[in-house]
Amino acid sequence: MRRIALIVTALIAIGFALFWLTRPKPIPVALKEVATGKVEATLANTRAGTVEACQRTKLSTIIGGRIEYLGVKEGDKVKKGQLLLKLWNDDQQAQAALSQAQVALAAKRVDEACIAAVNAEKEAQRQSDLRSKGFVSTSREEAARTEADVRRANCNTAKADVAQAEAKLKATRVEQGRVALYAPFDGTVAKIVGELGEYSTPSPPGVPTPPAIDLIDDSCLYVKAPMDEVDAPKIVAGQSVRITLDALPGKTLPGKVRRVAPYVSAVEKQARTVDIEVDFDQPEAAGKLLVGYSADVEIILDGRDNTLRIPTAAIQEGGRVLRYDPDSGKLEERRIRAGLANWEFTEVLDGLAAGDRIVTSLDKDGVKAGAKVTPNAP
Repeated sequence: MRRIALIVTALIAIGFALFWLTRPKPIPVALKEVATGKVEATLANTRAGTVEACQRTKLSTIIGGRIEYLGVKEGDKVKKGQLLLKLWNDDQQAQAALSQAQVALAAKRVDEACIAAVNAEKEAQRQSDLRSKGFVSTSREEAARTEADVRRANCNTAKADVAQAEAKLKATRVEQGRVALYAPFDGTVAKIVGELGEYSTPSPPGVPTPPAIDLIDDSCLYVKAPMDEVDAPKIVAGQSVRITLDALPGKTLPGKVRRVAPYVSAVEKQARTVDIEVDFDQPEAAGKLLVGYSADVEIILDGRDNTLRIPTAAIQEGGRVLRYDPDSGKLEERRIRAGLANWEFTEVLDGLAAGDRIVTSLDKDGVKAGAKVTPNAP
């Protein structure tokens, strides 16, 4: 009997040892305490936005030709009305000189024809006076009156010739404007395509020809960003926005929605989006920004301070979270009623209390309701 008791004791000890060695070990998990704080409902752009200039124009001459004058270089500041570029147009200048001479010639012919008309009218009046006294015949008076009318018509025709010559001169000057580029506003020359003496080609619609001069007004900048079409009805002008730029890491700039596009952009193999334009509230705080910087915008729809909140990443499908029970060391499932939410925090209206701790490391194997866990983070 003693031997049997020893054997039983040994088997019990071995069984206990096996159980102890093979027992499920608690899973180390990261926990987050439920606390109060600020929660905002926000919308973010689907793809990176872009810093744009309030005024930007890509200039090309109306006709092609050889560049004869290039008065600027890339990076130059220019004033409105400043001549930037001109093509060779000696033929147009010669035509303008010819038209100017024709205007002068037509003016002299006006003088000649109108003087003759005045003299003819005076002669017709003398003939009329003489006929009333019986010194000349009626036919002589009528001939003088006809001559006066003809001379007056010649005078009017000569004046019309002057108007025609002036119109032709104006047309030649319009033609000269087709070969020159003037700055439509104060700005900075961003890019020039072409060098002195090279041939410049205009940019007709539908043909991807680069413009001769790209002019931007970088004194006024805004952000243009695409938003998901589903979010478009929630966006209105005047909403507050947070702007972040890759070029300024860690810096957030306040802004406001200026405009929401009245149409949806449909690009092949991309989600349908609606473009919005955002102004900087304090552009000077951003420092020197470059047109073309990538930017992200976060539109603030609503916000609450001192409300119960949890990390959004801790919420599973169906509004479920895993709460840690310190008494049993196990996880229990709780279903919450959520309020405002964004990618970082979600407001908890019901289902949890301040001080509860929930699991945030949901990607670990075995993390589920009823699992034995051990906290490895506050």
